[in-house]
Amino acid sequence: MNLAGLLVRAAQRLGDRTAVAEGARSVLGFRDLARRAGIVAGGLRALGLKPGDRVALAMKNCPDYLEILFGIWQGGFAAVPINGKLHAREFHYILENSGSRVCFVTKDLVETIAPLADDLPALERILCVGTAAHDRLMQAEAIGLAETAPDDLAWLFYTSGTTGRPKGAMLSHRNLMAMSLSYFIDIDPIAPGDSILHAAPMSHGSGLYILPHMAAGAIQVVPESGGFDPAEMLDILPHHPGLSLFAAPTMVKRFVQHPGIENADLSNLKTIIYGGAPMYLADLKQALDVLGNRLAQLYGQGESPMTITGMSKAQYAMRDHPRWEDRIASAGQAQTVCEVRVVDEDDTPLQAGEVGEIVCRGDSVMLGYWNNPEATAKTLAGGWLHTGDMGSFDADGYLTLRDRSKDVIISGGSNIYPREVEEVLLTHPAVAEASVVGYPHADWGEEVVAFIVARPGQRVDEAALDALCLANIARFKRPKRYRVIEALPKNNYGKILKTELRGLLTQA
Repeated sequence: MNLAGLLVRAAQRLGDRTAVAEGARSVLGFRDLARRAGIVAGGLRALGLKPGDRVALAMKNCPDYLEILFGIWQGGFAAVPINGKLHAREFHYILENSGSRVCFVTKDLVETIAPLADDLPALERILCVGTAAHDRLMQAEAIGLAETAPDDLAWLFYTSGTTGRPKGAMLSHRNLMAMSLSYFIDIDPIAPGDSILHAAPMSHGSGLYILPHMAAGAIQVVPESGGFDPAEMLDILPHHPGLSLFAAPTMVKRFVQHPGIENADLSNLKTIIYGGAPMYLADLKQALDVLGNRLAQLYGQGESPMTITGMSKAQYAMRDHPRWEDRIASAGQAQTVCEVRVVDEDDTPLQAGEVGEIVCRGDSVMLGYWNNPEATAKTLAGGWLHTGDMGSFDADGYLTLRDRSKDVIISGGSNIYPREVEEVLLTHPAVAEASVVGYPHADWGEEVVAFIVARPGQRVDEAALDALCLANIARFKRPKRYRVIEALPKNNYGKILKTELRGLLTQA
């Protein structure tokens, strides 16, 4: 089993049909993409790399990403995709920890990556795409598909590291094949000639979804900007029928609120799959009203990539169901390749309606953490991936995410789930964003503090927010303090950094 076989088979089946596009422009057909991936594999082998060696991609989204990624797999090597927006210290840590022997970079990152080489003895070569060094690599003789075992390392996925050092989740060829199959069963069908727009980082979720789309013979579309811009997306849409997009909830919200979206021609937009964080109900309903029935959802982690629970467009379309709002606010049902439970602190399964830690197992779950047996043993205790997320199932198997276990607020002995409070605050017309954290309190253990970002030109009235909370949730859950700030701190994937918010309280 070698993931590069997906490209080899697509090339045999589809020949010169477009495989890669940049914006509206066709860049490579499947046959040429497969040929170039074989050359990348041969070039890396000529540099002395052996099967299993790690090759890093510190690159912004670009068409070259695809031939390099599949070339790494074709040669039997392991890919280490790194988000191009990281700090130099973060690049250094991942390159050092992974022991990457080669690092591909785009020109915008040369000045950041090149100075690190002297302090990274394992890193033998930095190859910048589009330069003479890259051109020389592409003069190599192509090699065929390397023999790889299903459990060989394919992708070393570094967690976002919002607390402490990121850990490298070891994803095998089997893991990513299971993820790809689950996409077709649980998320959305794909047909040859459909397309996916890589506006989110290809180092993470969008890049993982290269695989099911390659398996189906879809076109991989990279925006010319290399990132997400709602106006650019609207310009691209007319050129690519059956277009899908993986997006963080913040991206969906930006697209839905883009000026002119309600009059835009969305006929080519097939599906927006969102994930990475829960989407607030108010934002979700607005997106469905504006975009129509084009949303699907996944809940996963780097340790079980894109694959724990999910919800298809068909499930969002069931508006006549008596618990439709509850269902669309959930994270969906367990994906086919993954067994999911909610357990207590002793790992005993809980009943429907009871809140506990979400655990899962299946072919999509990682092999373990790279060079970190202690963290592996803790996270995979008993053969189950312990996600650190809190949630509960309903009687129909829909999983509602509460919060990260570390974000649950315990006040007066009662658990308070920040998301429940945030959902209420976001219904206020003056509130653009809200994030709730706990802060130590001498009498109650913790108190609830809400950080609020006001809509432009709006003033937030604390008394009105208090009244809103009291009308919708228990008194003990309402925030005891409100802090209005200009913007919520977020990482490179749009996740709110609650650790930094707690730090702001410490500084106050």
